[in-house]
Amino acid sequence: HFFYFFFLFQSHIYCNTTAFLFSFRKFPLTFRRFSCIIITSSRKWDERQGVKRLRLDKLLSVCGVASRTETAKACRAGGVTVNGAVVKRPDLQVDETADCVVFRGRPVRYRKFVYLLLNKPAGYVSATEDGRDPVVTDLLPEEYRRMGVSPCGRLDKYTTGLMLLTNNGELSHFLLAPKSHVTKRYRFATELPLTAEIVCALEAGVNIGDYVTKPCKITLESPDCGVIAITEGKYHQIKRMMETVGNRIAALERISFGPLRLDASLARGEWRELTEEEIALLQSGPITQKTEKESQNT
Repeated sequence: HFFYFFFLFQSHIYCNTTAFLFSFRKFPLTFRRFSCIIITSSRKWDERQGVKRLRLDKLLSVCGVASRTETAKACRAGGVTVNGAVVKRPDLQVDETADCVVFRGRPVRYRKFVYLLLNKPAGYVSATEDGRDPVVTDLLPEEYRRMGVSPCGRLDKYTTGLMLLTNNGELSHFLLAPKSHVTKRYRFATELPLTAEIVCALEAGVNIGDYVTKPCKITLESPDCGVIAITEGKYHQIKRMMETVGNRIAALERISFGPLRLDASLARGEWRELTEEEIALLQSGPITQKTEKESQNT
C-alpha cells in the first residue's frame, strides 16, 4: 500500500516516459503489471488535476499536421520534439494545452475546431469534393482539409462572397437550422430595374414554385441593384424570387452571414481564420435580432 500511494503521488512525473514499458514483452510479467499501475495512476492524477492528454499521433492528426503513419515515420527519423526533447514513440501521451510540440521544425497548436472566412470566387462548388468542378476547399491549405473543414451552407456555383467553413458540425447545424433564423445579406444586380411595387411584393413573400418565401428586406441602391436580407436558404432562392416577378439576377454576392461580415481586405479566393470575437458571436445563441439591427445601421 505504501508503494502504491507513493507512485500514485509521483506518477505525473513519469507520464511522458512510461508508455514505452508496454513494448518490452521480454520483461517479467510482474514488471509489466507494475508499469501498468504507474500509467493508470498517471492518468488518474491527470484527471484530478484537470489535465487533458492525447496520444501524440492523434494530436497531430486532429490538427491536420500529419497522419498517424506520417507521425510514426517522423518520430523514427527524430523529426518530432515535445518540450524540446526528441520523441521516438508516436503513442506518447501529451498535454494538448501545455506541452510544446514541434513537428519537423514547425510548432503545432492544438485546436479541436477551426473557423474560416472565405471570399468565395465564382466557378467553385460549395462542397468538399466534386467529380467535375473545383470545390471551395481546394482554396485551402491541406492542413485544414485534413481537419475535415467543410462549408457551412451553400452558395451557388457563380455566387460570390462570404462563406464560413468549419469542422464544428454542431455549430454548423445550429446556424443552418430553420428555427435559428440566421440572417444572410446579399448584394445583387438584376437585368431589369425593380419598381417599388415589385420590391413590396418580394418583401412580403412570393411563391417560387414549391414554397412561399418568408418576408425579407430589400434596400435598393439603384433601380437595378441593392441588398436583400433573408433568413432562409432554399435552393437558388433569390434567383427564383426574381424570376417570379419577371426579372433575372445578373450578379449575386453574399456580404454577411449572421454576425459575420465579408472582409474587404480579402480578395476573391482568399481566406482567413475567424477572430476570437467573431467565434464568440457565432456561439452566442440567437443572432437574428442582433444581425437585423446591425443591418439597419449599415
